[in-house]
Amino acid sequence: MSSNPLPLLPCCAPTKARAQVLETSRLESAARVHAVGSSTEGMIRLNGGRFLMGSEDADSIPADGEGPIRPVTIDPFYLDTYPVTNAQFAEFIWATKYKTEAEVFGWSFVFIGHLRERGTELQHPEGLRWWRKVEGADWCHPEGPDSSVEQRGNYPVVQVSWNDAVAYCGWSGKRLPTEAEWEFAARGGLEGKRFPWGDELTPGGVHLCNVFQGEFPDHDTAEDGYSAPAPVDAYPPNGYGLHTITGNAWEWCADWFSPDHHLYATRLNPVGPERGTTRAMRGGSYLCHASYCNRYRVAARTSNTPDSATTNLGFRCARDI
Repeated sequence: MSSNPLPLLPCCAPTKARAQVLETSRLESAARVHAVGSSTEGMIRLNGGRFLMGSEDADSIPADGEGPIRPVTIDPFYLDTYPVTNAQFAEFIWATKYKTEAEVFGWSFVFIGHLRERGTELQHPEGLRWWRKVEGADWCHPEGPDSSVEQRGNYPVVQVSWNDAVAYCGWSGKRLPTEAEWEFAARGGLEGKRFPWGDELTPGGVHLCNVFQGEFPDHDTAEDGYSAPAPVDAYPPNGYGLHTITGNAWEWCADWFSPDHHLYATRLNPVGPERGTTRAMRGGSYLCHASYCNRYRVAARTSNTPDSATTNLGFRCARDI
């Protein structure tokens, strides 16, 4: 993010001034990654176009920078129907002998509710008592060395960093979606709605995504059927045919994260700032709960460092037309 934020101009700003701001924004934005060399099997073609990005929801988190609502236009692109699964990621590992960052570090973060011993004696990040540093936790052993993905081939791969996701994309000839592409896709053709299916989280009492019910973080009632990642096809698709794009596991996006860069970014195929310290994440996860983190809304956003991995963080791939 620029150390000297550009002024935010109203719609009535003089044309020359607005053009100057947009040109500076373009120069300070990351270069858009292109990928066209892969198969489109298992992907959905999205025709792009204009949509209203962001939200001004009363329960949004101000520091996340969701608003204001603004018109954005994106080009057509392809997006994976499902998040990348354990089975797909295993093919990549076997073909390339790649070592994920969690494997290199020798540990990763695991939700305390998934540890048999509850992990009370293990280290946790300051202020985040529900995470524990677990030796031997990685994509193949998400909750630690005594766990396995052997029976979870159709579940989203987790414990993958942004760097790991980019490595997979490079191998498959694809790329990560930008935040704008991700939000366009997640909305499923609906405009101004909180979720891919409308404004109610559970319309008619029906659960359409995997998030936390009960009292976070101590007791998940699993009313939606799951208290951990669910299979990637566990819930109905959105209007574009995309599955589990809300809840279940966070999805890495291509962009560097900034709480304000998007306010003055270009409105055509916008990307994040040229540099940063954290990468954008979208969609929420099975650990999201209204009491502390309702980021399972389609406009919600957050970030993490590119080398971070957890039991609720995965990705899906995009491709250009």
